[in-house]
Amino acid sequence: MPANETAPPVKKKGRRARLIVLVLVLALFAGLGYGAYWGVDGVRASFPQTTGSLKVPGLTGTVDVKRDEHGIPQLYADNDEDLFRAQGFVHAQDRFWEMDVRRHMTSGRLSEMFGSGQVETDAFLRTLGWRQVAQEEYDKKLSPETKKYLQAYADGVNAYLKGKSGKDLSVEHAALKLSADYKPEQWSPVDSVAWLKAMAWDLRGNMQDEIDRALMSGKLSPAQIDELYPPYPFDRNRPIVEGGKVEGGKYAPQGTTGGPGSKDGSGSKDGTGANASTANGGTTGPTGLADNVTAQGATVGLRTQMTSLAKTLDQIPAILGPNGSGIGSNSWVVSGKYTTTGKPLLANDPHLSPQLPSVWYQMGLHCRAVSAQCQYDVAGFTFSGMPGVVIGHNTDIAWGMTNLGADVTDLYLEQVKPEGYVYDNKVLPFTTREEEIKIAGEKSKKITVRTTNNGPLISDRSDELGTVGSRAPVASSAPDRGTGYAVALRWTALDPGKSMDAVFRLDKAKNFDDFRKAAADFEVPSQNLIYADNKGPNGNIGYQAPGRIPVRGAGDGRMPAPGWDPKYAWKGTPGSATGWIPQNELPWEQNPQRGFIVTANQAVVESGTGAGKYPNLLTTDWGYGARSQRINDLIEAKIKDSGKISTDDMRAMQMDNSSEIAALLTPMLAKIEVKDPDVRSAQKLLEGWNYTQEPDSAAAAYFNAVWRNILKLAFGDKMPKELRIEGSCMNVHDQSSGPNDDLAEVVRECGMRGSDSAQPDGGDRWFEVVRRLVKDEKSPWWAAPKKNLTVPATTTRDELFARAMEDARWELTAKLGKDQSTWSWGRLHQLNLKNQTIGTEGPGFMQWLLNRGPWNLGGGEATVNATGWNASSGYGVTWVPSMRMVVNLNDLDKSRWINLTGASGHTYHSNYTDQTTMWAKGELLEWPFGKEAVDKATVDTLTLKP
Repeated sequence: MPANETAPPVKKKGRRARLIVLVLVLALFAGLGYGAYWGVDGVRASFPQTTGSLKVPGLTGTVDVKRDEHGIPQLYADNDEDLFRAQGFVHAQDRFWEMDVRRHMTSGRLSEMFGSGQVETDAFLRTLGWRQVAQEEYDKKLSPETKKYLQAYADGVNAYLKGKSGKDLSVEHAALKLSADYKPEQWSPVDSVAWLKAMAWDLRGNMQDEIDRALMSGKLSPAQIDELYPPYPFDRNRPIVEGGKVEGGKYAPQGTTGGPGSKDGSGSKDGTGANASTANGGTTGPTGLADNVTAQGATVGLRTQMTSLAKTLDQIPAILGPNGSGIGSNSWVVSGKYTTTGKPLLANDPHLSPQLPSVWYQMGLHCRAVSAQCQYDVAGFTFSGMPGVVIGHNTDIAWGMTNLGADVTDLYLEQVKPEGYVYDNKVLPFTTREEEIKIAGEKSKKITVRTTNNGPLISDRSDELGTVGSRAPVASSAPDRGTGYAVALRWTALDPGKSMDAVFRLDKAKNFDDFRKAAADFEVPSQNLIYADNKGPNGNIGYQAPGRIPVRGAGDGRMPAPGWDPKYAWKGTPGSATGWIPQNELPWEQNPQRGFIVTANQAVVESGTGAGKYPNLLTTDWGYGARSQRINDLIEAKIKDSGKISTDDMRAMQMDNSSEIAALLTPMLAKIEVKDPDVRSAQKLLEGWNYTQEPDSAAAAYFNAVWRNILKLAFGDKMPKELRIEGSCMNVHDQSSGPNDDLAEVVRECGMRGSDSAQPDGGDRWFEVVRRLVKDEKSPWWAAPKKNLTVPATTTRDELFARAMEDARWELTAKLGKDQSTWSWGRLHQLNLKNQTIGTEGPGFMQWLLNRGPWNLGGGEATVNATGWNASSGYGVTWVPSMRMVVNLNDLDKSRWINLTGASGHTYHSNYTDQTTMWAKGELLEWPFGKEAVDKATVDTLTLKP
């Protein structure tokens, strides 16, 4: 529940110069007596008209826009183009600032809005070339029908923009116009397509893990790194699909799970899984650099490269989620055989970055009469700036998404010479292009983008990456290093595709075959797609793993590869139609015997070369299944208990706050002898605790503080500085000459990683790390140096746990007070909603105007109610269930949904954050779909006319 509706302004370092000027302008306005003008006219001027009628050029007939009390619109039209034209108009009414910033970001043009502080970000995004790829998709890949809809959508946005600027569009636009005469340009279809690149970037797979392992290699041994990246526990946590196999070039699913309560077919019992790298001919070990690149010892050059790249990634706007947090989601579907309705129930809650407004926009798109001219009757969650519904249901089917986590990015070390780059013992010329970055109030800056056959050189965007020094990690078989290696990025999203086609095909799919055909076009980002329909006695449920997933040569994608060696190249060349795992070989299933399907970022299937193993490499960096197995267990328990699951049961499961790591460690912590009475008093909080992290729980607050300090003592202080939280300083032995140099001098070393991606972050990978180590009470990981003269060094598990309990006690005393009766998890674990531009780095007045919070939350890392936090940086909420929905296939009008914020992107509008408190409590709104239900819920009707 909310602790305070409006958070105090938070000052940020590095505030943009233009925004400092902006606040001075606002202060001047207030001093001249214009404060009332700004407060009323400037804020309310952009509120949308929601009643009466408006003329929209290009419409061929009228479109009704019916809004409920939460401002959620349901659109009714007589043809497809009018429907999407109206969608563009309505999106722009509520969310144009968000749309405008997003298109500048995806095209690398933020500097045009915010000045020189965004030049480095723009340069990096121009190097990736999102806009160019989106343009190529529009020109060459998308169907004529999709292009027609995209143009209609753009026409609708532009109809709204006509004659408007500054305060007529948003408070944020008004602020920009005060400091510079900024006026938005016309919307284009490619602006919409480019948004998919931003979504793909934040869901790109294991790139952060690849960087982190490379950085660890300078301080930790390969065996130690292996311990920090354990294999997926197939013996304990089910994959999504069980028992299938590839035959004759096609994946053949098998419903072999045996129904509720059975774990037959759940995989190997040793918990190790397969070394999936062998499935694609890989020859490397789990942490070593491929063959002729050394992973041992003083990998200074590689560490320099990866450190600089990590800093760059931290600066890229994370539209969907912070780097390093392992963006996840929950989605599951239960067959009508096991529901109270007799038809399937489908739940989904994508876990994304909390932002204001929410990344999602609820909407219904309805043809008054479905026909060849008007094919859509669909509702759900949309992205502002993009036509169609991304997640939701139509009259026949429902679908949800979670991040599959396929490894679709690889970093390549490239040997660069004046005339080109080395490949297969030859020097090849770069493909180059020049980019001009326009900067508000300043001269433009030009950059040159160089591209190899492995992708663009992202190291060109960093002086530190440009040269890597004399100790680059190469073996004798590698080519001459010269001044070092550059770094190229190979990424599936840099090849044009047809994902926009898939959105429209999903929206009008009628059955499982239609659904799978639509999924085949959903190339980037790779998502787990779950399915339900209302056909037959109990309906049907299903799953499809779509996506463009590479077939590698040597290597398994866990570490940077040598770009000069063709053995490590992807099988498909950039722009080719081959080299990807065939869609027919990707896992799927329909109506499995167990009667339900759960996807929560766990392993899709057990890979390897043995009998019953999946032969293709999807990734080696799955989520570890803490959430997914908890959902499996909750479903099975409910079916065993009552035989049926209701809509409210699905909602309750979404709010499950149980902590797996607490259930493992709390009994151990309770047995530790504690002498300090204050620490013992805190320890008593854990007695009888049921491991649920409710917002008012003092036990949850104390346990999570203990968990955070265990991670810091056991792992955090052993991390290289490049992974530790920025500003955390400690005395260490200088190991620049190697991790085993006993004569190294003591130096002061400070962390360098941003708060969102610092390690250890405390996610379910760390659950698995600790689960495997707790049996070894004398593991070297439990060693921690003495704190001071009265706090000795630790050598055993229980000694370290005792010290963590003491440190946690005094940390909470400082944060929450000495009186434990006032402690609560929610006071530590707070959600603050921030506008992602001016509200994040703008002047204090604008932050106060745009931001909201805090809300005290329950849940936590790797719980079903996944309110994520980074244990290295604190307890604040870093990612959340960005929306929740439960679709009732028996009666669609009895489905339920909720958004993180509200429909409106306009500060102080009644629908700005009107759903947030309900969302925090786990409540769901009614979701009317049929005409009668929509009419009953309607409070405002706007008619758009030709």
